Amino acid sequence: MADYLLAEEKDLISLPGELSFADGAQVACGFGTVYEGLQKIGISGNDAVLITGLGPLGLAAGVLCRKLGARKIIGIDVMEERIRLAKDLGVCDEALGGGPDNVADVRKLTGGFGVERAVDCSANETARATAIRATRKWGRIVMLGEGGRVEFNPSPDIIHDQKTIYGSWVTSTWLMEELVERLVEWNLHPAELVTHRFPLDRVGEAYATMAAGKCGKVAVCFDEELTAR
Repeated sequence: MADYLLAEEKDLISLPGELSFADGAQVACGFGTVYEGLQKIGISGNDAVLITGLGPLGLAAGVLCRKLGARKIIGIDVMEERIRLAKDLGVCDEALGGGPDNVADVRKLTGGFGVERAVDCSANETARATAIRATRKWGRIVMLGEGGRVEFNPSPDIIHDQKTIYGSWVTSTWLMEELVERLVEWNLHPAELVTHRFPLDRVGEAYATMAAGKCGKVAVCFDEELTAR
């Protein structure tokens, strides 16, 4: 890719030998975005976490929450392919289909309390509202999914239970550097979430595959990265 890009040195992140280019690409978009959001709400062994939306961003959220010590990870999506992928990868302890009873489902899985932390990666109005309402008293919610809207009732949904909602957008170079260190320390490879790889001359297929939503991360790769796993 160096033949196609020009960047200032101050914006570059050193890629350790332990990580592939497909790993590093997700530090800037995907894992980096999630890592920034999780830093804002804080994740520990005290926390059950709800992730709404199990696309590439939601899968990354599950992987990072696991490494940060979350005691239970619950995912929700409307697409069976993504639910199955989350289960196969061990990203979630529970993966639920989207539906009108999701708030009750999450509370049932958490002893009736709800989760301590919620991460919306869906940009879906219903899913966002579920993330807010399924969070317990004093809980924190971060919204990462772009676009869409959400409607909720401030008094019962956040004010009376003292909940906090954060917005988070992409990440900083210094947090990307920190994330790279953590990935090596944890022996964590974002490329494991890549389900489809395409060469540059098939980029149209890559976008169509991603748009269909029945996949994990889609990568446009060069040379040896095309056959890597």
